[in-house]
Order: sequence, then structure tokens, then C-alpha cells
Amino acid sequence: MTSGQTNPTRWRRSVTELRSLIWLALPIIAAQTAHTLLGFVDTAMAGRFSAQALAAVALGNAFWVPTFLFLTGTLMILTSKVAASHGAGRLADTGTLIRQGLWLGLLLGCLCGLFLSAMEPVLILMEVEPSLIDPTMAYLRAVAMGFPAVALFQALRALSDGMSRTMPTMLIGFAGLLLNIPANYVLVYGKLGFPALGALGCGIATALVMWFMLLCMVIYLKRSPHFAPSGLFARFDWPSWLTQRQLLGLGLPIGIALFAETSMFGVIALLIGSLGEIVVASHQLALNFTSLLFMVPFSLGLAITVRVSHNLNAHGARAGLFAAKVGIVSSLFYALFSAALVLWLADRIPLIYTNNQQIIALAASLLFYAALYQFSDALQVACAGALRGYQDTRRPMLLTIIAYWLVGMPCGYVLGLTDLLGPARGPAGFWQGLIIGLSAAALFLSIRLARVGARRKRHEAKRRQPRHSP
Repeated sequence: MTSGQTNPTRWRRSVTELRSLIWLALPIIAAQTAHTLLGFVDTAMAGRFSAQALAAVALGNAFWVPTFLFLTGTLMILTSKVAASHGAGRLADTGTLIRQGLWLGLLLGCLCGLFLSAMEPVLILMEVEPSLIDPTMAYLRAVAMGFPAVALFQALRALSDGMSRTMPTMLIGFAGLLLNIPANYVLVYGKLGFPALGALGCGIATALVMWFMLLCMVIYLKRSPHFAPSGLFARFDWPSWLTQRQLLGLGLPIGIALFAETSMFGVIALLIGSLGEIVVASHQLALNFTSLLFMVPFSLGLAITVRVSHNLNAHGARAGLFAAKVGIVSSLFYALFSAALVLWLADRIPLIYTNNQQIIALAASLLFYAALYQFSDALQVACAGALRGYQDTRRPMLLTIIAYWLVGMPCGYVLGLTDLLGPARGPAGFWQGLIIGLSAAALFLSIRLARVGARRKRHEAKRRQPRHSP
């Protein structure tokens, strides 16, 4: 075949794969945005109730959001395994897998709920103002009641997402958001005969939404004919300890890696706390906006996992690696857009949050660094998603922990709070450390993906070689 024939064929493959990725990713992006907006609604409602309620919800979010991401990350392996079975035409295997995933989700959801309910000593150790401890714990304990439900929802969601049906997750996410708004209004401010509960009302509303979303997903999966071949509701299975151990062995590294990344931002906030409220507020403002931007590459990473796993098992190693490359290029194009947007609006974005000119000026300078790390962040998330598609999770976990905690965090500390490399740069030094850490993660995971992809191609080539009799 000539190069003139090859290039159009490759171009058509790229367009087809890109179309599949985008149509898969768009509902996931919308669903993740809806989940993010749950915290925004809590914050907005609490802020209008009282300053104390706002502070309690903000502190509570700093604990339960990373815990939620750990839980979600650990259960992500179910999506990869469902996509693999779907690609190989083994839909009957997915029902058994998800039933085991439900047991794992129930266990993790209960443990995470207990973890959140026991955060009072941590708040005391952090020297949080005593008047904030009780409302913060009330909010956390209420949210914790919803964690078993959200864990079961994530396990069931894996069946739908893994079969490339991501629209239901989006619709259920927005239905939950629509419920969260009136539930917050009634419980926070004391309407319809209910007492005004403040931060506690926010927590109860969030927990109610989690149970509501679980109910919606159960009804959808039970009634939709698309999932009947899985036999999910055909029988009851007790936990298989061998399967549970396998799922934990693959899923736990994903959860730990996500927790390591999100907790790094929280530790930075604690380290710069001594620099004053203007510095802390500016850091949190810039971080809040970039967290919204992060939902797109994060969702693309989830879609890349599905496409890589499906293609590997349906079409082979070359197709899997091709899907990974298309996903990475797509993520980098988004990074180009988000970086340009942040640079263009750096002086205006802070106005969404505050009128304080000091905060606006400092936050705008931090957003410059946020624009720079869009590329490395998008690349590392895309590579991590592709590696999940290969069900390679332990080495990526170690690589990300090294990048964040042994490269990025020490560099940020040295640049931000010491004079070892010149005058201490305050929050700017920590954001420079973030760029270094994310760049290291992008480099490490890119190399890992290239090696895993090449090794899979070699193994597949060996299996296809004819065996000669001696």
C-alpha cells in the first residue's frame, strides 16, 4: 500500500476514534460537572445562611471531596474491566463482576463514612477555631451517611459507562443536582415546617442526593434492555474473596494516586496558612477555578480508559495504543484552549469571587502558573487513563506519588518558604512546585505508557507466530 493510500486511511481512523471518544466523554464531563456543582450549591447556600456555616462547609469539603475521589478512583477499575469484557463480547461476565463490585463499594463506602465521622481530632490538631468544630463535624457526619450509597452508585455506573453508555450517568447527575437545590433551601433555611439547620442541612441534602442517584441508577439498569445480557439482577452472589482481592489490588492504587494528587493541594493550603488571609484566599480562589477546568481532562481520562480497554480486547494492541494516542492529543488540544482562556481572563476571573484588590492581584498572578500547568496536567491525566485501560495501576501509583510528594512538594516548599534558591516566593513558589510535580508525573507516565503499549504489541505478535513442529 502506498503512503498516499495509508495517510487517508489513518486520518479516517483518527477521525472515527476521536468521534467515539468525544461522544463518550461529553456526558461524563457533564456528569462530573454536576457532581462538582453539588459542593458549589452547598457553599452558596451556607454562605447566605451565616459566615460560620460557610466556613464549616468549606472545611468539610476539604475532607470529603478527596475521600470521594479516593473512593471513585478505587472503583474505576470496574469500568475498565467492563469495557474489556464488552470489547471481547463477554457481556455475561459483567453481571458477576458488578455484583462483586457492589460488595467492594459497600465496604469502601462504609469505611469512608466512618473515616469522615472521626475527623474531629484532626480538626483539633489543625487548630481550627473551636466554634467551627461542631458545625463542621455535623456537616461531615451527615455527608458520611450518603457514602455507602455513592459507592454503590459508582459500582453500578461502571456497567453503563464501561459499555459506552455514559448518557444515563449525566442525566442522573443533573437530576441529583436539581434535587440538591430545593433540598438545601428547605433544610438550610428551615422551610416547609423544617427547622433551620445551616451546615447540617447542607450535609443532609447532599446525602439525600447520593441515595436518590443510587435509586435512579438501579431503576435504569433494571429496566433498560441494553443490560439484560449482563444478568446483573439474575441472581444473588456472596463476596468472592479472590475477586475482591484482585479488584482491590488493581483499584486501590488508582484511588491512592488520586488522593495523593488532591491532598497535595490541601497540604499546600495548610503550609501557606501562616502567610495571611490574603495569600490563603488568593490560593483558594485560583485553585477553585482551576478545579472546574480540571473536570474536562479528568473526564477525558475516564473516556480514554474505556476506549483503550475496549479496543485492546476487540481489535488488539495496535488499536488500543492508537486510542491512547488520540486521547492524549485531544487532551493536549483542550489544554491549549484552557491555558489561553486562563491567560486571557486572568485579571477578570478573580472578580467572580471577590472585590478585594489585593486578592485579585495575587490570584491573577497565580492563575498565570495555572495556565502553564494545564499541559502537563492534561498529559498526565490522559496517560493515567490509558494505563488504566491496560489495567496497569500499581506502577503508575508509585510514579505519581514520587512526582507529587518527592519532586513537586519539596520543590514547592523550598521555593515558597525558604531562601535556599533565592528569596522565598510565597504561594508562587508552591505553584511553581506544582508545575514541576505535574511535569514529572506527565514524563513518568508517558514513558510508562510507551513501554506498556510496546510490550503488549510484542506479546500479541508472539502469540500470532505459527508454531512449528520439531
